[in-house]
Amino acid sequence: MSSPVELADLRRFAIARSLFFRTDLCSALDRLGFVQADPIRAPARAQDLVLRHRVTGYRAGDLDRRYPMLDIEEDFFVNYGFLPRAHHALMHPRVVRTPWSLAKKKRAQAVLAFVRERGEVHPRDVDERFAHGAVVNAWGGSSNATTHLLDAMHYRGWLRVARRHGGIRIYSARLERSDAPELPSPALRLDALIDVAVRQYAPLPAASLGQLVRRLRFGAPQLQRGLDAALARTKRRLAHARVDGAEWYWPDGEAPKAAREALDEVRLLAPFDPLVWDRARFERFWDWAYRFEAYTPVAKRKLGYYALPMLWREQVIGWANLTLSDEALTSDAGYVAGRPPRDRHFRSALEAEIERIRVFLTAREPAPAERTS
Repeated sequence: MSSPVELADLRRFAIARSLFFRTDLCSALDRLGFVQADPIRAPARAQDLVLRHRVTGYRAGDLDRRYPMLDIEEDFFVNYGFLPRAHHALMHPRVVRTPWSLAKKKRAQAVLAFVRERGEVHPRDVDERFAHGAVVNAWGGSSNATTHLLDAMHYRGWLRVARRHGGIRIYSARLERSDAPELPSPALRLDALIDVAVRQYAPLPAASLGQLVRRLRFGAPQLQRGLDAALARTKRRLAHARVDGAEWYWPDGEAPKAAREALDEVRLLAPFDPLVWDRARFERFWDWAYRFEAYTPVAKRKLGYYALPMLWREQVIGWANLTLSDEALTSDAGYVAGRPPRDRHFRSALEAEIERIRVFLTAREPAPAERTS
């Protein structure tokens, strides 16, 4: 009879399945199934910080540079980010519950005609053509109304992100493929989307699994009514065990106790890395609360503007804030225990990680054409 799964097993399992051995960009995107995006660069965007741990020779900006040649889409899933087109198709056609006014729909149709005429458009081109003015954004400030409308058209599936220029989305019309396979039933679509999310974030305690499944109402609002039934089906088909008072779930056929030990390395993780995203799981695994404080007033910050959790072997022992100035990379680290580990290998491992990040931030020449499937 096998011994019961313990929290240490789940922690080791989470690290091993998420920080898999580095591979090429296409394979990493396929294996992850989704990469969350964030525009803040401190010292690089979240999607680049996530991929550098999982892609051989990855440099900051590689995803943007290769995006037009990859079989992926930029869109909202459980969060905003990048996912393979096969998964993206399961969320569309997206039906939004709040309809546009007739006037706004006419503006959107005019913009769509302009985008089709031009092929690709920068938001500035649309603004110069239509001069839509400004609206109040979700943060209470003022945003360019053109950007707001383009975002809404993208979310509704009228447009897609063709590429980025200087971090700005360049849009094209979303074309329906004539050879696109027939979509499965709503229930099967939800099951497939949940599998993508679980593959990204497992193992998950029951509360986190429920939260994750409910977030699909943003990526596929037209399927929202089926989420409760889908969650029940998911719990039945996933492997699970009761550990430390909570039921935990992970893909069937995977064995937490068989996970390899963590490498003898320091890893500075993005705030939205799959290992960090579920804050409740993070606290269970490492017994302290990580908080993303970029939008916290300076006087109230405890960790820093863009603190990167510091994984040392199997423990997240602290955090580091990195600053790039005149090509010099400096780090300011903090530790849960108030001091760094006394292990003689730790300092050299941290220095090696800082050097990896320095190389990662070094610009590369434009990438050659890459396979798309």
